[in-house]
Amino acid sequence: MNDSRTLKYYRERAPEYEQIYYRPEPERRREIDGEATRLKEYVRGCSVLEWACGTGYWTRIMAETASHIIAFDFWMEMIAQARKKKYRSPVAFLQADMEYLPLKTAVFDFLAVGFWFSHQPCQEYERFFERLKYPLKKEGQIWMIDNNPPAEGLQKTSAGCDKFGNNLKERFLDNGREYIIIKNYFEEKQLRDIFTPAFKIEQLVFGKYYWSILMTPG
Repeated sequence: MNDSRTLKYYRERAPEYEQIYYRPEPERRREIDGEATRLKEYVRGCSVLEWACGTGYWTRIMAETASHIIAFDFWMEMIAQARKKKYRSPVAFLQADMEYLPLKTAVFDFLAVGFWFSHQPCQEYERFFERLKYPLKKEGQIWMIDNNPPAEGLQKTSAGCDKFGNNLKERFLDNGREYIIIKNYFEEKQLRDIFTPAFKIEQLVFGKYYWSILMTPG
């Protein structure tokens, strides 16, 4: 089940969303650029499904080497931003709910999930993992990237927890509007404990600002 507060927040944030990739810290920029380099190699020659593509930041990077991409998001506002970019490989955008994704099974080489897992309600992990697996071919791979706790510490980024233990966080748009959304953070061991029962971890990169994972269905 998708969290409605989180979905509504991202609908309104679409025009300003890519600010997250251009913050001033050099180390943050190095981590993002390093991940982009790895991702281009992961998807070289692959058919790609991008889950919650947002404004197309990672879509454009993957399109440099992928054979073709289908990228979907819940909101047309995000897709409208993504369509403004130019892509080297064929890219088809689809508005869809991840709960009811209208795709055949076993058709993609690679599935990419950028900055969504931290918003996925923890009580829904098992269902979420099954939905990730079914579009992939037998030897397909899954890649995710997401945030690590900010340097000032998790206690300053929490607005409490819900009854399932999901961390809640205050977020503000440029117009000052406030939202409370699900935003979970993880230590490296927690990530391994979460993913290992369902997947084989091929690579886990755990930096200061971001973590990423490459894995295959278990």
